[in-house]
Amino acid sequence: MSGGLMALLDDVAALARVTAASVDDIGAAAGRASMKAAGVVVDDTAVTPQYVQDVSPARELPIIWRITKGSLRNKLVFILPVILLLSQFAPWLLTPILMLGGSYLCFEGAEKIWSKISGHGAKTKTPVVEKGKSAEDTMVGGAVRTDLILSAEIMVISLNEVAGEPLLSRAAILVVVAVGITVLVYGVVALIIRMDDFGLHLAGRSSPTTQKIGHGLVKGMPGLLTVISVVGTAAMIWVGGHIVLVGLDELGWHAPYEIVHHVEVLVHDAVPGGLGAALAWLTNTFFSAVLGLVWGAVLVLVWELLPFGKGEHEAEHAAHGDHEAQGEHHGKHSGAAASSAASSSAESDGAGGTGPSGPTPPADGGSTAAR
Repeated sequence: MSGGLMALLDDVAALARVTAASVDDIGAAAGRASMKAAGVVVDDTAVTPQYVQDVSPARELPIIWRITKGSLRNKLVFILPVILLLSQFAPWLLTPILMLGGSYLCFEGAEKIWSKISGHGAKTKTPVVEKGKSAEDTMVGGAVRTDLILSAEIMVISLNEVAGEPLLSRAAILVVVAVGITVLVYGVVALIIRMDDFGLHLAGRSSPTTQKIGHGLVKGMPGLLTVISVVGTAAMIWVGGHIVLVGLDELGWHAPYEIVHHVEVLVHDAVPGGLGAALAWLTNTFFSAVLGLVWGAVLVLVWELLPFGKGEHEAEHAAHGDHEAQGEHHGKHSGAAASSAASSSAESDGAGGTGPSGPTPPADGGSTAAR
């Protein structure tokens, strides 16, 4: 009896070790897959804050939570089953689908650059959000529909990295990617839209050092949004160009990839050690970005020449707003709120007060910054 029990315990321990190894493998594969989707992730993070512009501060986080649930539903209920079926029964479709997604990234990145240069984005303002549940439902629905496109790109890019895994492993890895990326994106978004509130809270404290930190957070908001937008655009062009470059090689046109790879190897061999590897990666990134920008510019040109392209372009900006203009709008009002907090603090100090001197918080507990 004892021998049978020990054998059973040994089997359980072995199964536990195998399970733990599988979990580690899934986690590592999910991490690799997520890195390839970095460009879309950054852009998703840059896009989302605009949906809570001009919204009551008390409704900001609830709206982000509703969009988060919609994003998870997009990834797990609609996208995941479809791409798993394709990977199992029509894997040859994955490369063309992936290249379409990469082309879309190139187009989006080049279109943002063109909007900045041509001034289309600067002339367009995000419409003021009307109050009421129906208006909020409309806004959330639009955000979730936009997320569907970005989520599809994230999931297909991730699937391409684990296409050689068994079906169940693929499913588990993609579930981890879907949940992890969604939590990351919308968690960062929640922190971003509340950063000025936290800054105003610190600006109202009695400590001069704490006040300076608070004012710095509020004043840094427009710069942060600008950096996110610029990095997102660059990442989209780079990732999209790399997807197209590799896809062309897989479909049989080897020359572009071979040229880039040859230069990459030359740079790697010319510089010894880890620096050579880093420079080789930067070389590949540079050529991928150039290809992405050129291909994206071609797509933008074709789109602008189409009869409906210009109207669609303007409608999209009217619906979603320009990231940079949104950052300037938010920064202008946040800066005004910071100045108000500083003035209140100075008046309180001048009157000899020693307690907190910040602005009185609103009744709903939200931000005092005008949005």
